[in-house]
Amino acid sequence: MRIINKFLLVTLLFSLGACELDLVNPNAATEEQVLNTKDGLISLAVGVRQLYSTSVYGVAVLYPSITTRETGAMTTFSSLEELEIGGVNLNGTNERVTRLFSAVMRVKGMAENLVAGAENVSLSDGTRAGLLAYGNLFRAMCLGILAQNWEQAPILNSPNNDAAFSDRAAVYAEAIRILDESVKAMEGTTLPAELAGPFGEIDLLNTLYAYLARYQNAAGNHDAAIAAADKVDLGATSYLTYDGENSNPVFSGFFAGTVEYAPRTNFGLPDGLLPDPGDKRIAFYMNIVGNTSLYGGLPVEELAAPFFTAQTASIPAYLPGEMLLIKAEAYARKGETGKAEEALNRVRQKKADDDIYGLGAGLTSTYSSGGDQVALLNEIYKNRRAELFLIGTSLDDSRRFGRPEPPTSTTPDFTSERNRNFYPYPDNERESNSNTPQDPPI
Repeated sequence: MRIINKFLLVTLLFSLGACELDLVNPNAATEEQVLNTKDGLISLAVGVRQLYSTSVYGVAVLYPSITTRETGAMTTFSSLEELEIGGVNLNGTNERVTRLFSAVMRVKGMAENLVAGAENVSLSDGTRAGLLAYGNLFRAMCLGILAQNWEQAPILNSPNNDAAFSDRAAVYAEAIRILDESVKAMEGTTLPAELAGPFGEIDLLNTLYAYLARYQNAAGNHDAAIAAADKVDLGATSYLTYDGENSNPVFSGFFAGTVEYAPRTNFGLPDGLLPDPGDKRIAFYMNIVGNTSLYGGLPVEELAAPFFTAQTASIPAYLPGEMLLIKAEAYARKGETGKAEEALNRVRQKKADDDIYGLGAGLTSTYSSGGDQVALLNEIYKNRRAELFLIGTSLDDSRRFGRPEPPTSTTPDFTSERNRNFYPYPDNERESNSNTPQDPPI
């Protein structure tokens, strides 16, 4: 209990002094103690998980969901209106863009400290391997969020506010490298009992495989993506957990206090890619109420997924269906149509009882592209939107599948499939770090 209770102090230490890229902390002696003891490192691991789950995961899902029309804005908060308008009207002064960047950088810095400490403190082999893999997992998750939403990002934080920015291909490559390194270290390794509580309900090895598959796929490494996806146990569970003091952030956005978001009808898909009316994922994720969003007047419904409808609901760290869709996409891009359609149909025909989380489309038809690669990729994209609703990959998906470019006019266009390609860099980051790149046009 001493280890678990210490995480609040650890989280405070590594977040108060970690605005944007600056991780300087005035309590250097206490911070030094944390990074140089086993108990301190385990407490830091708890803090990384807690802060990622509460302050990073929610904004990394919710803000891009507005940009890609997965959700509609239900308030007139100016920062949310700016996000929903997007295009050339969104700039680095937007508070939500700033919050997303800052939260990710803060937790990434904590994960970097955890990795550094685990390499330097005297630990048993199993404890060291576990802490390194855990730190690398969360560092890679943060790198992935940056690469999904910005053209360039810092691979490593800097205590001097002078972190170098790398292009997103390099950011993905680093996430892949450290995940691959951690997978190799953890295969055949049994985690010691002292890490069972701090790691919570995260299945470390399967989650490493899953995020390795996700980022290999995003980077266009088709064979490596398939290989990693094949290693994920589709019957295993892995959760981000919440309690009465640390609320599920998606629940908070859709149900608590001033409701800010509502799910778009038909997952926000355009007319040419609407889901089959018999697709049971519609009812899994939303109650059909026929409402409209407040600012854009977009058709919206009510969120219903069990992951998101309670303050203490646990959120899966990844979904099994994503692994099948990664394989479908990778095979399709390799021109192996039969294997792509086999993986895709496993998702389309999956029943709720066949899925560890009860998520199934339950379609009885068998999809065939007739050899049309464009049609096949469109069907895969449609199923990613339905199967992987609100997991935070929608902006990267929209670009990767070549969906229509955002509007360039200053006049709001709420009919666009996405309203930005990449986010601008926060102004306060630009003011403190001269290495901050120029903003993309849209």
